[in-house]
Amino acid sequence: MSNRSVVANKNFAIIGAGGYVAPKHMKAIKDTGNNLVAASDSSDSVGILDSFSFDVDFFTEFERFDRHVRGGR
Repeated sequence: MSNRSVVANKNFAIIGAGGYVAPKHMKAIKDTGNNLVAASDSSDSVGILDSFSFDVDFFTEFERFDRHVRGGR
């Protein structure tokens, strides 16, 4: 038996994906082996998501983002 602890990857969502601090948060998510699964920004020109190779569901309307994150309730 190994002493290694098993850590499950966590899923994250981000609001303001085109903001000034967002790339640092995305880098931290990737560097820690976690997943960015949803992002929202009022602007649809958020090319930074492509540079991190996340399979992200992106929304420009917060209501749709919120519904998606909450599981379609």
